Amino acid sequence: MTKGDAKERIAKLKKEINRDRYAYHVLNRSLIPDEALDSLKKELFDLETEHPDLITPDSPTQRVAGKPLSKFKKVTHESRMISLNDAFSEKDMEEWLERLKNYFGEKRAFDREGFYADLKMDGLAMELIYEDGALVQASTRGDGMVGEDVTQNIRTIEAIPLRLEEGSGYPRRFIARGETFLTKKEFARINRDQEKAGGKPYANPRNVAAGSIRQLDPKITAARKLDFYAYDVVTEGYKTKYDEYAALREYGLKTNPDGKVLKNLKEIFEFHKYWIEHREKLTYEIDGIVISVNDNKFYEEGGIVGKTPRAGIAYKFSPREATTIVEEIQVQVGLTGVLTPVAVMKPVSVGGVTITHATLHNADEIERLGLKIGDTVIVSRAGDVIPQINKVLINLRTGKEKKFQMPLKCPVDGSKVVRDGVAYKCSNKYCGARHREQLYHFVSRGGFNIDGLGPKIIDRFLDEGLIIDAADMFTLKKGDIVALPRFGEKSAENVIKEVEERKRAPLKRFIYALGIIHVGEETADLLAKAYPSKTGGELAVKDFIKFYAGLSGEKLQELEDVGPKVAESIREWFKENKNIHLLEKLQAAGVKIILEKHSAKSQKLSGLSFVLTGTMEAMSRELAKERIRSLGGDVTESVSSKTSYVVVGAEPGSKYEKAKKLGVKILEEKDFLKLLGNS
Repeated sequence: MTKGDAKERIAKLKKEINRDRYAYHVLNRSLIPDEALDSLKKELFDLETEHPDLITPDSPTQRVAGKPLSKFKKVTHESRMISLNDAFSEKDMEEWLERLKNYFGEKRAFDREGFYADLKMDGLAMELIYEDGALVQASTRGDGMVGEDVTQNIRTIEAIPLRLEEGSGYPRRFIARGETFLTKKEFARINRDQEKAGGKPYANPRNVAAGSIRQLDPKITAARKLDFYAYDVVTEGYKTKYDEYAALREYGLKTNPDGKVLKNLKEIFEFHKYWIEHREKLTYEIDGIVISVNDNKFYEEGGIVGKTPRAGIAYKFSPREATTIVEEIQVQVGLTGVLTPVAVMKPVSVGGVTITHATLHNADEIERLGLKIGDTVIVSRAGDVIPQINKVLINLRTGKEKKFQMPLKCPVDGSKVVRDGVAYKCSNKYCGARHREQLYHFVSRGGFNIDGLGPKIIDRFLDEGLIIDAADMFTLKKGDIVALPRFGEKSAENVIKEVEERKRAPLKRFIYALGIIHVGEETADLLAKAYPSKTGGELAVKDFIKFYAGLSGEKLQELEDVGPKVAESIREWFKENKNIHLLEKLQAAGVKIILEKHSAKSQKLSGLSFVLTGTMEAMSRELAKERIRSLGGDVTESVSSKTSYVVVGAEPGSKYEKAKKLGVKILEEKDFLKLLGNS
């Protein structure tokens, strides 16, 4: 092959390789198999090796060229490379738009051209300068005015063209800016290699990208396989940001394919929410979206405020790590009696959800972290799911923090706590199971009637340390539940909504839900009626405690169906500090006790007491009880000589036999219905 033939072949090879590069990186389309492209590159390399005088700086073979540098030289940017202000909420965005409206007045460009939205890659900002179509300089942002010349390293990035596309009508001098970044896949590969070599894995892709760009040896940069998206043109005047992006692609520079024009805040919020939910599907990391006034004339008129543009903003995602304060450490008792410490934290948004709890696993973990109550901590969601405390910021301590110690007695039943390896356990092997049964009882139909919290869900909440007692159910945040595997956002919302709707409980349901031994629904109803108020309204927990804790055994036994055993059980319950603490927690959680008016529609059954046994055909037992009460009568649980009637349905139980023995009047269902006036 003559030199002339070689020159012509080299030109064609360069053109074809660049065409393939453009299709792959800019159009996201492969024109030929990777192996075929590698073959073309090898042919070009061989020809240039044979004719070194035909090598040009824009040749695809020159992406890695030159010896390692001793240092980077400083370069001054033609105009400031600005950073953006951050917004973290819809309120922040509304305030930003309001400031724009106040500044621009009636000539609001965003009313006509809208906003350009792009994804905010988590990488390193870069400026590229092309002269006569060839890349002549690449530099980092630096302080905004002066950066470092990293041209040798940037030439190694396949996504960045060494020459602009021919036929695109590019200007003599063209300056573009964009972001260099590392894909998740490449980051994982680098970390695998790092660990194989005995090194410590890198923390995040952004740090690796930044470190790769600043390698003095371009061969190291080339081995990292960085990517690039362009997002700004400095030297050309385009009407809109949308037009800028179109020109960048035409010139051969890759732009993010997910950028788009949005009309208003509503669409911006929808775009932001969409990428919160779909960010994991991307091949690279993003930490938010970038919103710019689409009309470039108005963007420029907005000017710079400090070091940031008035007409552009970064609408960030909630961080995956955040700081908060550990306000308390509670101890959760598992099904097998194992005690697990759980951090109760000041509510904090992590990964887009608000969390308040994080399991601390065991006492050894608290020791490892060096955690004290009151500490400021870094919290994350492991795998973007389970909340966990990563680090204690000891420099932020005030001296008021308190050391935590595992209890000597079980917080549920007071039994002795014993150590079993790293675990602390309640010595009563039935304790954990009983505690769960108490919580199931609390949310049951006769209690707070929270259908959405069945036994399986309560078990999950206990096992994950989200709840310690019944009061904790009312302080859960959606983010605490979303963080659990197999709990979607909708199901979490439904649980929170139902719990919120059940914060107001009638006094009789409140008493029943407490699970006082020997106090069933009928006794709870009698206790509720004993409260000296017939006007309705709310009952403060402190007044609830004062009244019921103050009832003597004799006073309690004056109530129908309350004997010495039941009276003693009620009095003992109110003597327990943990029970009083639960009542106070319920009040702090916003639970309201509702006093119902006791005036019946009719006093037809006033002074009469009823016991129901067996299955009724015409109505449910619950409805029968309500009918009795609506007519002024009382329903009790056990048969005594004071009982007026025992109502008998199909297959009556022992109450029927006891009524016959005591001579209490027995009503068949049809007679009971006549008494009610149903026939």
